[in-house]
Amino acid sequence: MSARVLILTDGKAGHENQSKAFAAALGRDFDLLPVRFRFKGAKALSYLLDRLGIRTVGLLSFGRSIECLQAASYSVVIGTGSGTFYAAKAFADRLGVPSGVVLYPRGYDLKSFTCILAPTFDKPRRAPNVVPVPANLVVADDARRRDAVRTFKTRCPGPAQNAVAVVIGGPNSCATMTAGWMKRELDALFAATAGRPHWVTTSRRTPPDVEALVSGYPWDFALLYSKDKYNPIPAFVSLAKTLYVTAESTGMISEACSAGTAEVRVLDNLDAGPSKFRRFVDGLTAGGYVDGSRKIDLSDAIAAARRLLKV
Repeated sequence: MSARVLILTDGKAGHENQSKAFAAALGRDFDLLPVRFRFKGAKALSYLLDRLGIRTVGLLSFGRSIECLQAASYSVVIGTGSGTFYAAKAFADRLGVPSGVVLYPRGYDLKSFTCILAPTFDKPRRAPNVVPVPANLVVADDARRRDAVRTFKTRCPGPAQNAVAVVIGGPNSCATMTAGWMKRELDALFAATAGRPHWVTTSRRTPPDVEALVSGYPWDFALLYSKDKYNPIPAFVSLAKTLYVTAESTGMISEACSAGTAEVRVLDNLDAGPSKFRRFVDGLTAGGYVDGSRKIDLSDAIAAARRLLKV
């Protein structure tokens, strides 16, 4: 059986990167196939068809021809996110190989997935094919991080010892972000970490008024996403002593808690009340990954996935 896996992607970078991380953790090369539901209402129909045991690629459209996909070419089909769950089963059935998905496929027939890597904040049901994980999957790429550090040091040649790094996301359905809130957080942060190097990056989701406020602080390095798309986060993770991340940025928190040696802190911009973001942060805090320097070890989870997928 070939070592390659087929990754089905919905085009969302956060989902695609987790699928790539899964393939890398399995030690497999991959091919990418963009997929989406063929018509409005197809996704809703997929839940019913799946419950009836009907998995057909006819419900889907693809970024390229699927006629060249041969069963002998792939050992596993992988997908992340609700736009790929039904497709993963349909292609796995078509190719006669196992299906491995990331995130919890709520609403679909769970037992017919070969392996589900489910974040604990999604409150997954206990089942033989469900492997709980505490955070998003992150590619463990030491060479990439070394390159990122070299590039960062050309942009920020000053001292890095004891550095404080800040990663700022933006509002979503469960989190707000205002300039007033950010000012209170940054004032407290600078007061508590006086005399240390300070680095910051904003993101595509950061509101303009928040980014304008951030630009007024005395950073030793500042990346404003609206002006520069360079990504310093891998270098922050590798070099910083303390790394602050806004609470809604699950991908960035996952990366910070999975690599480097930084103590990770969360800037809490979550709305009041329960949410998966709150469960995510609380779970990592309870595990010592947030407000601590413990790093996530997924070796047991990946070993369980290997056994289920037989790779």
